[in-house]
Amino acid sequence: MNIHSHKFTLDGHAGKMQCLLDLPEGAPRGIALVAHPHPLYGGTMENKVAQTLARTFVTLGYATARFNFRGVGESEGVHDEGRGEVDDMAIMYQHMVTQYPGLPVTLTGFSFGTFVQAQFALRLVEQNRPAERLVLVGSAAGKWAMPQVPQDTILIHGELDDTIPLQDVFEWARPQDIPVTVITGADHFFHRKLGHIKNLVVQLWRRDN
Repeated sequence: MNIHSHKFTLDGHAGKMQCLLDLPEGAPRGIALVAHPHPLYGGTMENKVAQTLARTFVTLGYATARFNFRGVGESEGVHDEGRGEVDDMAIMYQHMVTQYPGLPVTLTGFSFGTFVQAQFALRLVEQNRPAERLVLVGSAAGKWAMPQVPQDTILIHGELDDTIPLQDVFEWARPQDIPVTVITGADHFFHRKLGHIKNLVVQLWRRDN
């Protein structure tokens, strides 16, 4: 499948935001916003899991946008522990819904990016424009104060994750009664398991939507 990629820049609250848009063939059926892992530990929008999520949503027909958080790559500013990153995600959201009006918006992220997206999802609910769905990989439970997420959220985690232990994700998801899909043998970065992420998301999306 051909993916049409476009680099662009937005003005964020802390300066320029380095962004990337991946487009499916034909008219998109929705918008997907991807959030990358922690910037202080090497996280960028080129992270393999973030790339996998972006390509997965292009496969599903979504116009998919991601950007480097503050202080990463060509994005200006300094890391803001999730606060400013949520504000910047709001700028990306507004840009995309202006470019593609009327389309549903899905939020997806990996590791620290799940914290950003879960927080941003709450903001959208407060604004009476909730996200279509959340897809959270390596959810940052136990690392950051993850809020509750919608019942239909797709949670994917690695069995052998030693950065965010699977048990911490179970403890967070259990009171919300949300299933966690576990990829056996997978570490935090899903080395040699990226194909499982794509296959799971596509299967769950097409079955449930």
